[in-house]
Amino acid sequence: MSDLQQGCSPSECGTKPACAGCSHNHNQAAETAEKEPPKVRKVIGVVSGKGGVGKSMVTSQMAVTMRRRGYQVGILDADVTGPSIPKAFGLHENATGDARGLYPCESSTGIQVMSTNLLLENETDPVVWRGPVICGVVQQFWTDVLWNCDCLFVDMPPGTGDVTLSVFQSLPLDGILIVASPQELVGMVVEKAVKMAEMMEIPILGIVENMSYLSCPDCGKKIFLFGEGKSEEAAARHDLKVLAKMPIDPALASLVDQGRIEDFQGDWLKDAADAVEKL
Repeated sequence: MSDLQQGCSPSECGTKPACAGCSHNHNQAAETAEKEPPKVRKVIGVVSGKGGVGKSMVTSQMAVTMRRRGYQVGILDADVTGPSIPKAFGLHENATGDARGLYPCESSTGIQVMSTNLLLENETDPVVWRGPVICGVVQQFWTDVLWNCDCLFVDMPPGTGDVTLSVFQSLPLDGILIVASPQELVGMVVEKAVKMAEMMEIPILGIVENMSYLSCPDCGKKIFLFGEGKSEEAAARHDLKVLAKMPIDPALASLVDQGRIEDFQGDWLKDAADAVEKL
């Protein structure tokens, strides 16, 4: 494919997100070799065996929880084709950069964020890229972004596909959190994510069960819409802990819609945050 077909000229080579998968990108490869490693102490992947379980919600709340504990925190949004992290934090401006690299955008409380939505001209534009290009972009989010944080959360794409595999292979993950929902399907889904992590020899911190229950607005009683105990059963088979059970809370959904996830109230991720601190 020619440079013209890739949508860039030779002078622009290596300057666009899509350059990651371009065979003509000699400039980017040479520059990456000279870059200093990211200033990150711990890298935590947040994964799920399927979509729709609230992985990005858990990632956002984990970042906020750790920030409230006084840590410098970042989020690498590796869900390239379905990025939702910027909206949760009310970030709509484009990321900027210079010869040193890209600067992550910062939320109102100082959480660093990098996502494809922060690079698009219009945040509603679809990302129509093939797998190798997406994998290259995720790697550039690690190597080319000027991170400076104690803890970096990586919001993975759902499933166990090539992007997740690329992250497992190319990022120095210190551990992963597996997000699941309490339906019967959770057993099989968790098994897939656990087995992939074991194959890649990545430590599993535990399981976070999202949409676990609904609190009655009148009496406060917990209503388990999908039943109880399924996540514990799946965790026990692999000697893992269920670190949190997060509720179905309309207030959380409203905060995300308003870009105010940092205002959420709740301590259900305390044990998960403790597990990250112990790394």
